Amino acid sequence: MLIREATPEDWPAIWPFFQGIVTAGETFTYPLELCEDDARGWWLVPAPSRAVVAVDDAGTVLGTAKMNRNHMGNGSHIASASYMVDPQYAGRGVGRALCEYTVEWARATGYRAMQFNAVVETNIHAVRLYRSLGFEVIGTLPEGFKHPTEGYVGLHIMHKAL
Repeated sequence: MLIREATPEDWPAIWPFFQGIVTAGETFTYPLELCEDDARGWWLVPAPSRAVVAVDDAGTVLGTAKMNRNHMGNGSHIASASYMVDPQYAGRGVGRALCEYTVEWARATGYRAMQFNAVVETNIHAVRLYRSLGFEVIGTLPEGFKHPTEGYVGLHIMHKAL
């Protein structure tokens, strides 16, 4: 697996699983009816933020991540990231590779920590992965997310010092 900078040419491969993940409404706080143009602009972010894709030997996009500062101004020393893995490649280490890549990017770029602002507590695979990489839940917003089948569930804030 290779992780490389995402390009506009990657978007047609990203959009189908991006749209499926967002419209499922289980893991992201994005609007369920998010249109493709807005989604592209939100994900393929300009520098100094970055978007990357994980591809296999044939060049198939397996997943993607975007990296950015968590806040501006005096909070700009904390990084954040978001991840999406094509469900047909779930369980193959794509998410772990993307997360490790973004942590190293943040460290190399000079960020002091990484924070995820809204990890849905029922997204147990993501929570387990982030914990295994040294992230801690530093707080949970009770009923901060309306899950389509679980009802109102918490949103974790997760943090890792770099």
